[in-house]
Parts: sequence; structure tokens; C-alpha cells
Amino acid sequence: MIYLELFWTFFKIGLFGFGGGAAMLSLIQFETVEHHQWITAQEFTDMVAISQVTPGPIGINSATYAGYLATDSVFGAMVATGAIVLPSLVIMLIIATMMARFRDNGWIQSVLKVLRPTIVGLIAAAALLLITEETFGVGYGNWKSWLILIVAFCAMKWWKISPVYLILCAGVVGVIFC
Repeated sequence: MIYLELFWTFFKIGLFGFGGGAAMLSLIQFETVEHHQWITAQEFTDMVAISQVTPGPIGINSATYAGYLATDSVFGAMVATGAIVLPSLVIMLIIATMMARFRDNGWIQSVLKVLRPTIVGLIAAAALLLITEETFGVGYGNWKSWLILIVAFCAMKWWKISPVYLILCAGVVGVIFC
């Protein structure tokens, strides 16, 4: 019975946890500590700390950890993780199906025509936020960092090199030369 409760609880959190993993933490805390009392407040604090230092989204990491603590089993961790991810997965499958079905629709093409440059702008804005004095030196004068940026951009744009490979190479070059 606890597995069904665990699934339903984390499914609701995944469905209504708008704003990403950090926004889900208050819902997770309420459900696991106060409502169901599966974990203590101290365990919740530990869970958040561990979820922040492990790779992956904090909401999913927290669900995995809470599921394990609530049931003392790996299966409980899997149930909580699957439940918190399921709403997003279903929504994305529906959107992908609709996009495939209506790809040639004039309205959809108009929306996509507007969204493409918007998405590029959002990505560019995120990239610009990373250009700080900490990453490019005082006064942004670290020419080695700028060189790595320009070479990586050109390699991806014109030579179609994988971003994963570029990140790894830029990291190695940065450690060696910067």
C-alpha cells in the first residue's frame, strides 16, 4: 500500500511542481515530512543537501532519496522517481505527437517561425550570463578564455563538432592553458 501512496504523492508533485526541482522541494517537504511523515525534518535537510551534490535535477534526486527513505528499499526509490517524471513524460509525448501530426499546418509553422529566434535569443542570453569576470578574468581580459570560446563556437557552427566533445575539449584546454 505504501508504494501506491508513494506513487500517487510523487505523481501529484510531478504534475503540479511548476518551476523546476527547487520549486518542488516545498511540495516534497510538505508531503513527506508533514503529511505522510515518511521522513523526519532532519532527514529532509540531509536529502536536500545530498540531492544538490549528486548529478541530475534536484527534484528527481530528492524523489529518489525520499522514496528510498520512506520504504527502505530500492523499489520505493524507483517508484517515487518514476512517478515524479511520469507527468512530464506524458505531456512531452502528447506535444511530440501533436507536433508530428500538425507539422505542415500553416499556423504551427507560423508559431515555430516566431519561436526559433526566440529560443536562440534565450540560449544566447544564458550564454552571456556566463561571461563574467570569474570566467573571463578581471575586465574580461583573459584572451585565452575568449579564444576557447571563439574556437568552440566556430567548431560547432562550421565543422559540426558535437557540443559534448567541445565541452570536454574546452575543459581540458582551459585546465592546461588558463
